[in-house]
Amino acid sequence: MSCLRVICARVHSNLVDRCLHPQSHGSQLKWLAAPNPRTYIGSGKVAEIKTAIHALDVETVIFDDELSAGQLRNLEKAFGGDVRVCDRTALILDIFNQRAATHEASLQVALAQMEYQLPRLTKMWTHLERQAGGKVKGMGEKQIEVDKRILRTQISALRKELESVRQHRKQYRNRRLSVPVPVVSLVGYTNAGKSTLLNQLTGADVLAEDQLFATLDPTTRRVQINNGMEFLLTDTVGFIQKLPTMLVAAFRATLEEISESSLLVHVVDISHPLASQQIDAVNKVLGDLDVESIPKLMVWNKVDKADDPETVKIEAEEKGAICLSAIYGDGLEQFCFAVQAKLKDAMVPVEACIPYDKGELLNTIHQVGMVEATEYTENGTVIRGHVPLPLARLLTPMRQRVTGTH
Repeated sequence: MSCLRVICARVHSNLVDRCLHPQSHGSQLKWLAAPNPRTYIGSGKVAEIKTAIHALDVETVIFDDELSAGQLRNLEKAFGGDVRVCDRTALILDIFNQRAATHEASLQVALAQMEYQLPRLTKMWTHLERQAGGKVKGMGEKQIEVDKRILRTQISALRKELESVRQHRKQYRNRRLSVPVPVVSLVGYTNAGKSTLLNQLTGADVLAEDQLFATLDPTTRRVQINNGMEFLLTDTVGFIQKLPTMLVAAFRATLEEISESSLLVHVVDISHPLASQQIDAVNKVLGDLDVESIPKLMVWNKVDKADDPETVKIEAEEKGAICLSAIYGDGLEQFCFAVQAKLKDAMVPVEACIPYDKGELLNTIHQVGMVEATEYTENGTVIRGHVPLPLARLLTPMRQRVTGTH
């Protein structure tokens, strides 16, 4: 048996938090043994919602689940007038469309919207008369067939353009990987505070609003810790429960940034009443992306908004999580130390003799690695410590030189 939430709202701008946060008020709950194939909900609930629509002057009704084309059509007929019926996927796509600020994000959202619309063209048109076929005998093709063909052509063109974007982003990543700076990706539920954390650590000016999906494009900035070590910090698109599959597919180029990371930082809004469900939702998406092998660090953000911050901090310590308040900067130093420790676990121990004429290489080792001991010899500077694997490969000849001296 499943629970369906139906939200009635007068203005579309109020729908975001009401639909996507289950604890919201102004919604109706309906327990179903199985969805009604015609209207998803039963006839009694349809009548009840229709009464509420007229009483409250409702403009939009949102179902917190995906509806078929037939269910959407039947519900709109039943509710009558100009009432819009919207399912969860359509709402998320609408929000993404409003947040898309770059050409790449616009392409990704447009592709997802078209793929959502394609199967819903069926029986949703009143102009089903056939077009004249010119000199061709017969009635020609139905308007809906023309519309579908046009939509498929547009989808194909968008996929090609996005593949070009994906290849460009891949080339950029390859160039970035040639300089062995560890990449740390911020992941988490939407509105958990990832962009705020990036801004605090790097001084970046990434949009950080108290709203869902404020960031759709990955943003990467360099972070330097007090001891001189550096890493790249990437802000990624926020996740959500029941994230539509078409969105995951459309944002593949963006989400591939996550798969190239040295460390994933899972940012959680610990003040949210459904924080545990949000953690599960993020873990599910990460599982779908097949990134389980990448080390992870759990960060509990917005601890300042928790009912009992001290108890939250004690619980976080027991679970190995880092507590912080990104907006006020509390806990950032502890966060950087934790990132450094996690990155060290993913590094390779090295002992190498760096010639004195390779000063840039020695500087890189100090920036991206962890130098534990330094010794100046006749042949060069001997360092012992941990470095990322790509840098360890560059140091292979010099490591052999050290081995030969013992």
